Amino acid sequence: MSSTAEYYAEQLRSADLRVTRPRVAVLEAVYAHPHADTETILDAVRAGLPDVSRQAVYDVLHALTAAGLVRRIQPSGSVARYESRVGDNHHHLVCRTCGTIADVDCAVGEAPCLTASDHNGFEVDEAEVIYWGLCPDCAASQTSRSQP
Repeated sequence: MSSTAEYYAEQLRSADLRVTRPRVAVLEAVYAHPHADTETILDAVRAGLPDVSRQAVYDVLHALTAAGLVRRIQPSGSVARYESRVGDNHHHLVCRTCGTIADVDCAVGEAPCLTASDHNGFEVDEAEVIYWGLCPDCAASQTSRSQP
């Protein structure tokens, strides 16, 4: 097993998950493709495991998310996406034009970085913020189209 695969295997073990080839491959794909959708992850996994089923990838993503090894995000109007950056309460920037997603650190303080005006008895442990706008490429393209 390569050192990279061993790293993913150790992450699975530390989360009390059995180490299987599909789990290692999915974890590797999520690390290699930040903010990837399920299809992108499936394609990446099938590059090394051509016979893996779509359902197996969905099941592994669910198990990895439940174990806290990956984070599932779903900006409004987008399919679910997965990332390996977990446990730090970071947020996301989403381009309205091309859909590019980028990480942005929490603006102020520690998790949760936002305080609800009324927590209604909940014990809040995470705040999710999505910033919407245009990525640099789309902003430049829009500017160049609007100039004569």
